[in-house]
Amino acid sequence: MRKVMTGHKAVAEAMRQIEPDVVAVYPITPQSEIAEYYADYVHDGIVHTELVPVESEHSAMSACVGAAAAGARVMTATSSQGLALLVEVLYIAAGMRLPIVMALANRSLSAPINIHCDHSDAYLARDAGAFQVFCESAQEVYDYTLIAQRIAEHDKIRLPGIVNLDGFSLTHTSQVVEPLEDAVAKKFVGVFKPVHPLLDVDKPVTWGPFAMPDYYFELKRAQQAAIEEVPTVFLDVQKAFAKTSGRAYAGFVEKYRLDDADRALVVLGSTAGTAKIAVDALRSKGEKVGLLKVWLYRPFPYQAVASALERVKHVAVLDRAISFGAMGALYSDVATSLVRSQVRPALHNYIYGLGGRDITAEQLAEVLVGLEKVHPDEVLRYIGLRE
Repeated sequence: MRKVMTGHKAVAEAMRQIEPDVVAVYPITPQSEIAEYYADYVHDGIVHTELVPVESEHSAMSACVGAAAAGARVMTATSSQGLALLVEVLYIAAGMRLPIVMALANRSLSAPINIHCDHSDAYLARDAGAFQVFCESAQEVYDYTLIAQRIAEHDKIRLPGIVNLDGFSLTHTSQVVEPLEDAVAKKFVGVFKPVHPLLDVDKPVTWGPFAMPDYYFELKRAQQAAIEEVPTVFLDVQKAFAKTSGRAYAGFVEKYRLDDADRALVVLGSTAGTAKIAVDALRSKGEKVGLLKVWLYRPFPYQAVASALERVKHVAVLDRAISFGAMGALYSDVATSLVRSQVRPALHNYIYGLGGRDITAEQLAEVLVGLEKVHPDEVLRYIGLRE
């Protein structure tokens, strides 16, 4: 079953096997081909999904909310400014506990206009109430699309899920992927069971009511309780997927050559593949270096990150977006992890790859080699920037 496909195609292949009742989507680079592939499936009668072409991403998520509230299994996809436009409705989807799964082809936010990858769009949605997963490869994109659907629809969760794949470096790059057989994938995801569907006229419900101060706080606390259940369900679904596919994803993070490392990188997404090359090259020279790749970004796995870094003396956290006026978003989460566990390695934040700027194994190796020499007060640094 091994096939060569782009990250776009990997998402569309998983979506085809899931076969949602409704897909509402608006095209935007570099996400558009996901919608195009899926439109072909609908046109050719391969799937029986209602494909809803809309006038904007705000409308796309609005249509998804309506369809999910009515009792449908729903999916969508977007990028960059599209995510910025629909994020208003993403908050609503999370607050209404609607299990909508969205592929996010990561792209920088304007201005100036740029169509290439960074993580500013994903960071924008980090407090929206959706769980988020970052993928290193097209294989992970395919696998985690299936996994995310099952997590989102779990009775304890019922929240939107975002599967992040780096624009162009994953969306448009062909890699070898081993998809499941259709029947196996469908069995893994399972049959969708709507909760309190709007169209069940025998059991009428109200969706989207107004909440005064005497109820709003408790409703938000209930939403927090739901996302706090994600880690447990995430591990359970990972195990089930391993049993189904033979591919084992061990936990919320991937530890790469970390056991005896005294210096380490922490990254999200496809940069992990480049970082592994840098780590291997330095290991061959006797350098004790390693890598921590974070799969589950929201809710953030504080304990797992602290445990993985507990023996490391120097840590470089790489953020592919600037949090203007503050440290990087991933850095802040890692720092919180280490404070909570009372582990105190020297911690530094590196901003890199904005607007799709290349990051090389040589640059990452240079970061690792020089970590011990970085002044403790020099916390925020940049890679590949012309100052």
